[in-house]
Amino acid sequence: MDPVDKSHHSGTLAFNLLFVTFSVFLLSQLGTETRFSSRGGFFVQPRVWPAIGVCGMVAFGIAQIVTGRRAGLAGSLAEFRIWVLALEFLAWFMAYVAIVPLAGYLPSTIAFTTALAYRQGYRTLASVSMAAALGAAIVFTFKAMLAVRIPGGLIYEYLPGGLRNFMIVNF
Repeated sequence: MDPVDKSHHSGTLAFNLLFVTFSVFLLSQLGTETRFSSRGGFFVQPRVWPAIGVCGMVAFGIAQIVTGRRAGLAGSLAEFRIWVLALEFLAWFMAYVAIVPLAGYLPSTIAFTTALAYRQGYRTLASVSMAAALGAAIVFTFKAMLAVRIPGGLIYEYLPGGLRNFMIVNF
């Protein structure tokens, strides 16, 4: 009986294929991204160590595919599906980045922290309230304490004069 939990190996083939594909891409870029210099010995050339590293990535990646244990195509596809589902959070972040210039940093951050908390299953009033408080704390930390300059939202243009200036400067 094998003591290794095979459920952790179902995505190995998919990961190794992605790794080798990326490594081959890096190998194809060595000629344009690095160079040989007429000065110095072989081991001080700017291209040598990146070439050694990338060739090692390709060779060891192929060796892992050839010798690695696999859970079969079905197991690999099931784990690959989980990886793709994780890209949902990339979409959430991209939406957040697109909405901040329109709605402003404070409203966007509070809306997204509460929406993500709700999406993750935290649906009680206390949980959503804590997520909103976390959003406000994030804005306060970045704007007031760290003095990060984030452009005001277009929605702030519709606020009355004094409030508009306060929101643009502080939130």
